[in-house]
Amino acid sequence: MLHVRSVHNDTGEPSNYQVNRNENEKASSFISDSDDVQRRLTQETADTIISASDYSIRSRRSYIRPYYRSRLVAKSEIEKPWTKERRSVWPTVIPCFGFACGLALIAVMIWLGVRSVPKHEYCLIMEDDFDGPTLNASIWQHEIQLGGFGNGEFEVTTNDTANVFLEDGKLVIKPTLQDASIIDTPYALVNLTAEGTCTSPVWSDCWASTNSTNHTIINPIKSGRINTKASASIRYGRVEVVAKMPAGDWLWPAIWLLPVNDVYGPWPASGEIDIVESRGNDRTYRYGGNNKVVSSLHWGPTKELDQSWRDTNTQRSLHSTYSAKFHTYALEWSEKYLYTYVDSRINHVIYTKYTKPQWTRGQFPQFSGGELISDPWNTNRFNTPFDTPFYLIINLAVGGTNGFFQDPDSHKPWVNTAANASAYFWGARDSWLPTWKEGQAQLEVDSVKMWQECG
Repeated sequence: MLHVRSVHNDTGEPSNYQVNRNENEKASSFISDSDDVQRRLTQETADTIISASDYSIRSRRSYIRPYYRSRLVAKSEIEKPWTKERRSVWPTVIPCFGFACGLALIAVMIWLGVRSVPKHEYCLIMEDDFDGPTLNASIWQHEIQLGGFGNGEFEVTTNDTANVFLEDGKLVIKPTLQDASIIDTPYALVNLTAEGTCTSPVWSDCWASTNSTNHTIINPIKSGRINTKASASIRYGRVEVVAKMPAGDWLWPAIWLLPVNDVYGPWPASGEIDIVESRGNDRTYRYGGNNKVVSSLHWGPTKELDQSWRDTNTQRSLHSTYSAKFHTYALEWSEKYLYTYVDSRINHVIYTKYTKPQWTRGQFPQFSGGELISDPWNTNRFNTPFDTPFYLIINLAVGGTNGFFQDPDSHKPWVNTAANASAYFWGARDSWLPTWKEGQAQLEVDSVKMWQECG
């Protein structure tokens, strides 16, 4: 510490050094007093809780609280409701309970669906894996015709190995183009009867000609159609065909059954069972292309009264097409029901139960086309006409005028009512032929199995 000696002047008054010292001591005393006051204010203010509503510029100036206490509230005033009331568990339990019930309901529905599928004892009567070098002639017969099979189809079916053959353990039915010279030659004639190859007893199914006057032409496409009529048929049973649908505009694959004998009259009085049909067009086709398959039952006393609309259904492939890979297309048929499915027995396409006579179910008029209509199925069986032996058909058609490729359609190169529809189709080949890619525009079958209901 620095000590300064006090010095007086001659008048006895304190010198400037003394005055300065006194003033410094007073200032020090004032500062000390101020510090005491500040400490007291700090202590008093710290003991007082200033709420946000009472906080003012004046209180802020009188005391600036430490940062860590600016938003704290006394412990005694903090509310803790969870210590007074137990948290409710229902908002958690109810959704979990509902989810569990939903899973249980789904499981029950699946179980009931599987349980509802009838189980019958079947006897295998035909199986073909197509492992041989050629088509097994003891099982399959070629249909060689060019009459359009009642559908106005544009192909002539052949037994040519370019159209029906085995490859890599699979049956392949492939469409090819007709010889252009035959199509373009005026009045050219194809006569299958003269060639000794026609398999139809109907003369109009065995010949065709090119007529430049009415612009009709010989069938512009060759394809294939085979059946088991002479070798294997079933009356109630099961059919499974593992196949891959073709891709290409206006291709029409079909796996189906017809009665061995027209017991109840000409088509559709004796019935028709379509296990699967499809179109080769892509998914942009307005009526469904190779992303959709169709199953149908045809029955009725006359062609005009066909009731297939009652027993037709479709199934779509959501993320692929039926021409992308092989699927199992199947039929299960008994006296009490008939259904088709894809890949799984619970994945039905159509399901028909026979609970009343078909004549009653059809609600047919008394007259049609000026003719009296009578019941052709007076057998006292509800499933008639689907109560006789049926045989299997596999074919690949092209085009047609029966409405499977419907009108109107601005992209379809023919009109179904035109007499020369196939000529219009042929004339537009630059639009559809590029869609027939090699290895894709063909129906492929990996295996076929047929079972008869035993007993």
